[in-house]
Amino acid sequence: MAQAIANITCVAIGGRGVLIEGAPGSGKSTLALQLIDRGAVLVGDDGVALDLRGETLWAAPPPNIAGKLEIRGVGIVDLPCSEAPVALSLLLAEAAPRLPEPGSGEWFGRAIPRLDFRARAPAAAIRAEYALARFGIP
Repeated sequence: MAQAIANITCVAIGGRGVLIEGAPGSGKSTLALQLIDRGAVLVGDDGVALDLRGETLWAAPPPNIAGKLEIRGVGIVDLPCSEAPVALSLLLAEAAPRLPEPGSGEWFGRAIPRLDFRARAPAAAIRAEYALARFGIP
């Protein structure tokens, strides 16, 4: 059964989910917007429904906010949304290692690679795509 998790944003890149974790105002929605501009699909903004299907953790849009993304200074916009198997978690931080080694987060007993990530650094969306390619679950 899916469990709604607040304060996590998720996008799907090439069909693989990237959880974006961080405190309010840390840049979750902004990073998601940058990734969507590069071809990602919204899963959920400031909330996702997580569910274990077999051995795979899936993220889906919660029904009450499906397709809604908050853009600061603009408001809430409607976007296409999807669900995706979770491949990586980015934990937004003010400082992140220059050459990181991923840790892991755990949901429903399933370990997911987790990387400390600076969303406000230059080229954040491109770096997030490379992080998925390098550290994400295939």
